[in-house]
Amino acid sequence: MAIRIGYKASAEQFGPRELLDFSIEAEKVGLDIVAVSDHFQPWRHEGGHAPNALVWLGALAQATERVVMGTSVLTPTLRYNPSIIAQAFGTLGALAPGRVFLGVGTGESLNETPATGGEFPGAKERRRRLAEAVTLIEQLWTEDRVDFKGDYYEAVRATIYDKPENPVPIFMAASGPLAAKLAGRRGDGFISTSGKDPELYKELIANLVEGAEKAERDPAEIRKMIEIKVSYDRDAEFALESCKPWAALGLTHDQKAGIDDPIEMERVADEHADQAHKRFIVTDDCDSVIEQVLPYVDLGFEDLVLHAPGHDQKRFLDQFGADVLPTLREEAEKRAS
Repeated sequence: MAIRIGYKASAEQFGPRELLDFSIEAEKVGLDIVAVSDHFQPWRHEGGHAPNALVWLGALAQATERVVMGTSVLTPTLRYNPSIIAQAFGTLGALAPGRVFLGVGTGESLNETPATGGEFPGAKERRRRLAEAVTLIEQLWTEDRVDFKGDYYEAVRATIYDKPENPVPIFMAASGPLAAKLAGRRGDGFISTSGKDPELYKELIANLVEGAEKAERDPAEIRKMIEIKVSYDRDAEFALESCKPWAALGLTHDQKAGIDDPIEMERVADEHADQAHKRFIVTDDCDSVIEQVLPYVDLGFEDLVLHAPGHDQKRFLDQFGADVLPTLREEAEKRAS
């Protein structure tokens, strides 16, 4: 599969208009994908944002001409009913045929609990909900007058009237082996994030392949996307300082598990602000960026979505587009061929 390099539109960091301008700039500098986060509440209360991703993607579809766009990731199981997601992404696919993907995951308490008021389910139930939601979404995209009764969702004589000729591809996020097997069984694509032990990615992809083969699917047809956290700037100190707003990403699972209040998440993250840079490639050297990104291509990832942490996203996009992107694309395509 051809290599695609993209931009992570961080909806928890920027308001809708500003984020749209950055994404238009991403297309201008030559990036291929815009993947937007879908947050009901951000990681930080002070200065945080949470524009609605469904509304925002409709604006992006009309403001751009070429980039592929989608969620990384949305949870179609708790605060969203999967039938509504099927309708929304059917509409997006009709507005921008061939340019939309639906990225889904099992969710985070920070986003789901405040919006629903219910208890956040355990991992097993969340995986089951996601599998059932994807089944319903796919039926609504391929059948008329759907009657569906599952363990969690129902639909009665339901029809999605506006949708593209070809269904929108569904990418499934996975950070553990069971979720990766589910992505192999059911997903058109797989989503992961950078900065972890390389052995974990090998395990996840092995489980992805196992899930696909058990479902008699060709694992080579499942696109593999990874969000790569990069703080590149011609000023090394600026690159380092830019990471601080994202201290929450440096927290361990145990440190952030169960936190559903952005004020509390901000407090815990700020206590570990000196660790913020550890999940990012932080450098002022073009070759260093490329050297640290290419191993993900070697692992089999075809979609490389760049998450820059700083407030001045245009500065990052313009510098990265001029200094790094042409050589990175050339070298990544060589590695993937």
